[in-house]
Amino acid sequence: MSRTLGIIAASSGFICVALGAFGAHGLKDSLTPGMLDTWHTAVTYQFFHTLVLLVLASAPQALAAVYLHRAGLLFSAGILVFSGSLYALVLLDARWLGMVTPLGGVLLLLGWLVLLRGYLRSPLAQG
Repeated sequence: MSRTLGIIAASSGFICVALGAFGAHGLKDSLTPGMLDTWHTAVTYQFFHTLVLLVLASAPQALAAVYLHRAGLLFSAGILVFSGSLYALVLLDARWLGMVTPLGGVLLLLGWLVLLRGYLRSPLAQG
């Protein structure tokens, strides 16, 4: 389980850097400032949640693996839907994708709640 999350985190980290550079250098002259802000938001959310995935991949075994796994899946899906919809919105100028983005935000929030529940139920919570 931690190997899988580690692979997802490393891949997502690579994609964050590549898409961040692409936005800063490849898109800056072709997008409005508002669309560049949208791109930046996607990269920022993806990056922060990539770091969370990396932490989950190396979390102590005392935290129930089922919660780590579920939180990791929710964070991964949230990155895909939230950041992915914003990337597609910018690249394809598909404004309707803005309606999909909040679903990704909900997935990210659920990931945090599952992680919280895991910590509350783990022996680590006793100390």
